[in-house]
Amino acid sequence: MEIKVLGELAVRTSGAHPALGTPKQKTVLALLAVQAGRLVTIDELVDELWPEDPPKSAVPNVRTYAANLRRTFEAAGNGPSLVLREGDGYRLRPGAFRVDLLEFTAESAEARESARRGNLEQAEELASRALGRWRGRMLAGVPLGPLLSMSVVSAQEQRLTTVELLAELRIALERPETAVPVLREALALDPLREPAHVLLVRAMHARGDHPGALAAYESARTALAEKLGIEPGAELRRVHRLVMEGGQTPAPVMEPGNNTGPLRPATPTSDTRRPAPASWLPRPVPYFVGRAEILVRLTAETRRLAARTTPVHVIEGMAGSGKTTTAVHLARLLRPSFPDAALFIDLRGHGDSGAVAPVAALGTLLRQLGVPSARIPAEQDYRAELWRRELAHRRCVVVLDNAATTDQVLPLLPSEPGAVVIVTTRRRLDGLDVSPPCALPLLTPTEGLALLESAAGRDRVAAEPETAAAVVRKCGFLPLAIRLAGARLAHRPAWRVGDLARLLDDTTSHLGHLAVRERTVAGAFATSYEPLSSPVKRLFRLLSVHPGPHFTVPMAAALAGEAAPTAARILDELVDCHLVEEARSGRYRMHDLIRRYSVELSLATDGSDSREAARVQLLDFVLHSALTAADVLESGLVRRQVPVAAPYRSDLVGPMDGQAVDWFEDERPNIVALVASAGENGHHRYAWQLARAVWRFCYIRAYFEDIIATHGHGLSAAEAVDDLAGTALMNNYLASALVRTGNYQGALDHLAAAVAACERQGDRSNLFRFRANLVAVYWLRGDLHEAVEVGEAAMRDSGGYNNHEVPSELTNLGLALGTLGRHEKALHIHRLHLFRARVNGDYFHILNALGHIGAVKTRMGHHAAAVPLLRASVALRERTGHRYAEAEVRNDLGVALRGLGQISAAIREQEHALQLAMDSGESHVEAAALNELGLSLAQSGDDRRSAGMFHAALRVATRISHPYEQGRALAGLAEHFVTTDPAEARRHWERALAIFRRMGVPECFEVERRLAETARVAPAATG
Repeated sequence: MEIKVLGELAVRTSGAHPALGTPKQKTVLALLAVQAGRLVTIDELVDELWPEDPPKSAVPNVRTYAANLRRTFEAAGNGPSLVLREGDGYRLRPGAFRVDLLEFTAESAEARESARRGNLEQAEELASRALGRWRGRMLAGVPLGPLLSMSVVSAQEQRLTTVELLAELRIALERPETAVPVLREALALDPLREPAHVLLVRAMHARGDHPGALAAYESARTALAEKLGIEPGAELRRVHRLVMEGGQTPAPVMEPGNNTGPLRPATPTSDTRRPAPASWLPRPVPYFVGRAEILVRLTAETRRLAARTTPVHVIEGMAGSGKTTTAVHLARLLRPSFPDAALFIDLRGHGDSGAVAPVAALGTLLRQLGVPSARIPAEQDYRAELWRRELAHRRCVVVLDNAATTDQVLPLLPSEPGAVVIVTTRRRLDGLDVSPPCALPLLTPTEGLALLESAAGRDRVAAEPETAAAVVRKCGFLPLAIRLAGARLAHRPAWRVGDLARLLDDTTSHLGHLAVRERTVAGAFATSYEPLSSPVKRLFRLLSVHPGPHFTVPMAAALAGEAAPTAARILDELVDCHLVEEARSGRYRMHDLIRRYSVELSLATDGSDSREAARVQLLDFVLHSALTAADVLESGLVRRQVPVAAPYRSDLVGPMDGQAVDWFEDERPNIVALVASAGENGHHRYAWQLARAVWRFCYIRAYFEDIIATHGHGLSAAEAVDDLAGTALMNNYLASALVRTGNYQGALDHLAAAVAACERQGDRSNLFRFRANLVAVYWLRGDLHEAVEVGEAAMRDSGGYNNHEVPSELTNLGLALGTLGRHEKALHIHRLHLFRARVNGDYFHILNALGHIGAVKTRMGHHAAAVPLLRASVALRERTGHRYAEAEVRNDLGVALRGLGQISAAIREQEHALQLAMDSGESHVEAAALNELGLSLAQSGDDRRSAGMFHAALRVATRISHPYEQGRALAGLAEHFVTTDPAEARRHWERALAIFRRMGVPECFEVERRLAETARVAPAATG
């Protein structure tokens, strides 16, 4: 399959161009495509689709868009699913697609490498082919969020540099007339691009068009003056002088150390009037990887600001993130526009030898400019004045590396336009009054592999690509760590990549293996850690006790035993020095390698008692917060099942009110990790209680895998200390998730264990409740009479519930009665359910009761009455965030719409229901939606798709042993075959009839009638 993004978004698969759906759905596909098969998280997709204010339904909507794409490509005959869901994100299946952007990037890089080796013909062909892939503005018509906007800017910059390369090559190959059109195209895109103007003047001059060359120069000069208020740069002026003097344009050479910019002309020594400009920049790394978006943005910002002020770019980042490398590379890219000098000083803001004082830094910089020592005054103020005077008539690049404080940098900043300053730091520098700082992100997996290749060799990495990817991942995508890992391989030719990967699996000495001689990752982190005060160091170490992916100020306060304002101040300091990252407002995280560093420090410094005390305080705070949120969702039930003492830190536990669902959504991954950690560290009661507290939220949001994980750990913890209450609860709620995922036998086993634990404990209330939960399992297994018998017995025994609860067996009993065709009794049960829910103000049960009443009305053929009930149920789900069973309600709404003759609307609802069911893993709902969609498609006349739906429903229902949907799928297939193969239709009806008779459902009568009709016509049809 081919995905095109260099123009309008388009897909070609199996000779077809499938429709890509809504604008937001196109945005999802575009982001997956430009990320080259990388896992794109749900959070990244939400930020891309709703940069400012995402709705509460953002996550389910993203899943819907992804499911729509998956179905679109499967329907187009693309084989296995192209869109893969992995963990909390999506990626495109590797090897199943080609993206024109990736091919353009690869061909551009190959063209540049060929040019560097002197193979100009091949380079010209590759560059021309790469540019031919552009069909217009990238992703035209697709709504762009922050990530795609950066990708578009980066690709556009690469497009322009490739145009410049192509033009340079065509001039060198003595075909300047073919360079002119591509340069004019580039200047139409960016009229202020000075390198393209230089090349256009050269091309016009090389083809003998002297007036055209002068006109091109004048056009460039006018554009720069009018738009930026600046004169042409040194290179454009020099080429203009050559044209005026009738000289020859210089031959192209690759600028040393630059493997991303275009070819630059060498300055002929015969034309030099003064010594070569000074360059004090460090030696560039052999291969510069990534950071394209940052370089494009900072280069463009330099152009924008240079006319009226001195651009000052502050590059922040954690130790080892490549700040210096990026700054030096940016400085080299800016050299053509600032040709007079390139200065560099290490301010040693984070080293052992102490920071360089501003007065000493000024002396070094003045000497680099060539100012004689005798002219440099001793006082800092006079040195600063001289420094600014010297810069006033020069266009220079100044790199101030490794700055510690604002006070260290301020005296070094020029006062007049003409220079550009690049500052790198590990700390936040407030008060500089410059552009917002640029925080270096981690490398992408693709960039990380490229960096490993540059250090260890392409062949070794290519021989073990998956293992190499694992090494990059274990390095946390941190440039320093990847370089050191690659250097270890480079110095050990006998090693395979797998040997290094096994070393990095050693969690006790992981950081020790990321070292080469005296250069280590841990050492880089230590230079940020050691200057901190004792309270800040202590919190940094204790953060390693938290097992989750992110944390909040109250969590940090609980860990350290500090007041919340104190913890917030300490976290700000850790953020300032890039030992902690503020992922979003009020939520923090640590890089994997920094977390390992924190663990090693804590194990060596903090005693086991201190770490355990911190763990207990964290667990206690999160448990009480989760119970407070669960109270909002469960109307007090959870408090009766999980009795706890007062919280250790009542000052940290606040009211939830309308924020309970959002709080759980934010903390869900933390709670999953904390439940496992509690069990592993012997805090068994916290393990099962925290699992129980998060159950209702996970259930209504269809996070069934999380229920299975947390309650599995909770069950092990409760059994470890023979806690019968915890054992019973964990078995019961674990069964709820197994039911929703189609494991009915597993659910029965756990419910039996829950009942046994209640009987041992003498817990009558929960014994009654857990027996009643058997109704749902019997209903799904097709044991409808057993379900009704158990449910009615539970209804007669009302002593198991108090007046403030809504009996859950009401729902399950009503479903069983409805399936048996006892509709009036089912309506009575569901109305009682609705009454009890409204009395108690329980929205969760209200929306479920509305949906079930609508479903029974639909079964009775009262479609017009059913539609408003079902739509009210959906609307209430959207308003409250309780998305549990939404797929079922939308499926029933489709049935009602079909009954009203609104076939297209029915199909849309049922397709939506199917996608929701697939995304949430609810197999029995998936089977039901497939069957209903099959019926709607058949009624629309689409027999081929209809049969496909019935076949799919039969597969799903058979896999989970769901007899009712098996029978319905068989009946649907029988109707499909009735006109083309009556014998096959009869065979399917016979199988369906056997299932329906065993269950005792009314569908058996209709099947008997159709079977009799087929028997009468079969001889004529087959004779």
